[in-house]
Amino acid sequence: MDETGSTVATSFSPGRYVLGLREVDQGQISVVGGKGAHLGELSRIEGIDVPPGCCVTTEAFRRVMADAPSFEDRLDQLSQLDPDDRDAIGALSAEIRGVVSGIAIPDDLAAVITAQLAELGENTACAVRSSATAEDLPTASFAGQQDTYLNVVGPAAILEHIKLCWASLFTERAVTYRLRNGFDHRKVHMAVVVQQMVSPEVSGVLFTADPVTSNRKITSVEASFGLGEALVSGLVNADVYEVRDGEVVDKAIATKQLAIQAAPGGGTQQRAIEPDRQQQPTLTDAQAVLLAQLGRRIEAHFGQPQDIEWCLVDGGFQIVQSRPITTLFPIPATEERGNRVYLSVGHQQMMTDAMKPLGLSVWQLTTPRPMAEAGGRLFVDVTERLAARTSRDGLLELMGKSDPLMRDAMQTVLDRGDFLPPPAEDVAAEPPVGGGPEPIETDPAIVDELIASNQASLAAVERDIRAHRGADLFDFILEDLEELKRHLFSPRGHQAIMAGMEAAWWLNDRMHEWLGEDNAADALTQSVPHNVTSEMGLALLDVADAIRPHPEVIAFLRDVADEDFLEELPALAGGREARDAIRAYLDQYGMRCVGEIDITRPRWSERPSALVPVILGNIENFEPGASRRRFEQGKQEAQQKEQELLERLRALPDGERKADETKAMIDRLRTFTGFREYPKYGMISRYAIYKRALLDEAERLVRAGVIGDAEDIFYLRFQELHEVVRTGEVDHHLIRRRKGEFNAYQALTPPRVLTSDGEAIAGSYRRQDAPPGALLGLPVSTGTVEGRARVVLEMTDADLDADDILVTAYTDPSWSPVFVTIKGLVTEVGGTMTHGAVIAREYGLPTVVGVANATRLLQDGQRIRVNGTSGYVEILS
Repeated sequence: MDETGSTVATSFSPGRYVLGLREVDQGQISVVGGKGAHLGELSRIEGIDVPPGCCVTTEAFRRVMADAPSFEDRLDQLSQLDPDDRDAIGALSAEIRGVVSGIAIPDDLAAVITAQLAELGENTACAVRSSATAEDLPTASFAGQQDTYLNVVGPAAILEHIKLCWASLFTERAVTYRLRNGFDHRKVHMAVVVQQMVSPEVSGVLFTADPVTSNRKITSVEASFGLGEALVSGLVNADVYEVRDGEVVDKAIATKQLAIQAAPGGGTQQRAIEPDRQQQPTLTDAQAVLLAQLGRRIEAHFGQPQDIEWCLVDGGFQIVQSRPITTLFPIPATEERGNRVYLSVGHQQMMTDAMKPLGLSVWQLTTPRPMAEAGGRLFVDVTERLAARTSRDGLLELMGKSDPLMRDAMQTVLDRGDFLPPPAEDVAAEPPVGGGPEPIETDPAIVDELIASNQASLAAVERDIRAHRGADLFDFILEDLEELKRHLFSPRGHQAIMAGMEAAWWLNDRMHEWLGEDNAADALTQSVPHNVTSEMGLALLDVADAIRPHPEVIAFLRDVADEDFLEELPALAGGREARDAIRAYLDQYGMRCVGEIDITRPRWSERPSALVPVILGNIENFEPGASRRRFEQGKQEAQQKEQELLERLRALPDGERKADETKAMIDRLRTFTGFREYPKYGMISRYAIYKRALLDEAERLVRAGVIGDAEDIFYLRFQELHEVVRTGEVDHHLIRRRKGEFNAYQALTPPRVLTSDGEAIAGSYRRQDAPPGALLGLPVSTGTVEGRARVVLEMTDADLDADDILVTAYTDPSWSPVFVTIKGLVTEVGGTMTHGAVIAREYGLPTVVGVANATRLLQDGQRIRVNGTSGYVEILS
């Protein structure tokens, strides 16, 4: 067969079409697919028994597909489908499967396959397994996407089932998986593994890392009687053995009523297990330990945790598959020895998405503390602080106020007693960045001065950066990052922020003690001055006011599909006013976006269409002047709450003193709370300036032919990019590899707390104060509301009404424009002083954060009740 797929008799080579398993290694995925490559590699490991067999290669698949009528045209159609259009995918994939399964295998190819099968024995029963080239990869398992056929007897039947395996490359689930994960249908080919069938007494799955906790030191063995298909198909419950350090540390013996066995004439059949054997253990402890040892040997060979299928045959174990476990969160690389405990930075920053390398490196250049990287996220190593009694209590107390789940997870580690190193009594409690919280007078001029200083610094960098290009630009940015940190971690700014936070804590504690009132500070922080994030949300109401009188503009905005719409607006009646209003907003807030701590994420100024759904929602849900009324209403409610509290306090014994102290703390709260949002605003503003300059350099690299796309620079760290600009040379393989890694990292969920064993510890709320069935969380903005749950994962999908309660994974400052519409908020991530919580309190939104799996447990459209005072969510309908 030549490159065009036509048959050329002189080129026929049997080795191109069929390979024995022992001829195959893991470097031949393109020839024998993922499953075949792994089986071939397994057969080479000393002490690992693999049933004999062969691989029908992808070359055979391509040869046969070359003769399939209109095959290429159908692949073109398949690539154009929407992954959510199940009907279209189902119809076209069924059509392709029919074509593939109906093709006759050429005689010469059939002869080569049957000759190889003869080495197994002419009528030997075989397992016929699909093995795609995009399967069992380190970053995508494709598990269960293609078909396997067991106990296939005779050459004719095996040839037919090989075709069925080829056809299974186009099952609806496989096609959808590829569409969702960006795999090109043309570049995925199918090999087929044909192995001697084994009839095991027991079979199952072995994970060399605990599939529940991700602990790499625990091997989990699942076992059932008969063939493993009963287990993987969910027909039976498995016995589960956990092995650590050469012994079974836990096991659960299930009641096993069924087994699947090979049928005498081919195929499989179910068999009832005798009652007296149903609760009999499938394995002895010694066998489970031996399996774990085999698993560790396989894991060491492949260099990463494995998901292994095994069979117990005549007292010995045979391995029928091994694939990488792709769902484990990576462990941070470290030079530190011994056990380590890491806290997620993303859960504190309300941005748990994976970050690209440039974003990670710029953030690390910004932060004053070293951070570890894993899975495209950042973590802080708190091992020594948690181990030492002198610093432990302060760390736990801080986390308890910020994120109780993180605190509980750390306590779980402590309670084990033997994980952390011996306490280091010389580890002092770590002071906050920028110095300790020294007293600061309650003076609004302090905040005015801090903001003015930051604004002047931003104007200077925006002016001065224009004079720098090439390698010199990077030196300028590195120098300016020190200026950024001077403002971000200013001792005076830190004092102001801590003054507001401590005032809130004081008010909540004293009002609970003196008046029995919980979360009193929440109402008092409504409409505070100088909160740049809440002002950003209200300002978009003013943009809606500018557009509302112009129906032609509104109609145009409903169909916006690209980022050039601002240039098209002046052609419409009222379009110039609309454009100017949006541009003015972008001039002030265009540096923001979802996930903004990652400098590579597209800013609103780059993608203004992200704001259009929110603007349209504001036009629909509000009357003119809503921004001013909303702010004044919050201010009045705060004043009324203040008066109410002071009057109640004065009625108490020693009431005048208590009222005077409370009044002073309320003034302090309202003076400094708004500034909490400003340092990050200044940082993100600087990031936007840096990014524009770096993208200008990227465009020059594109024009010079150094890189193919400007956004390739996002996959280089800052210093690497500096070197590329200096030398004009780049490692294209590195960029491609990092793109693949980033795509894999996006699918992972980062844990709040991660150990060096790879264990992801979620933590739990140890409370009994919620109704049965309620979802527990952290109360951060008081009040109780009922409404329609709107589960929204992307801000651009936020089609919200005034009766809605937003349910999402996290909210960073970019989400604040939608806060003006909703009546309540539920998030999976967050703490009392994270940005979403601060803005929720200012807007008076009852809010519960830290609700584990909220976006999966709550359904869009359900009626729910959010108790932002006690911290739980009830499902009403």
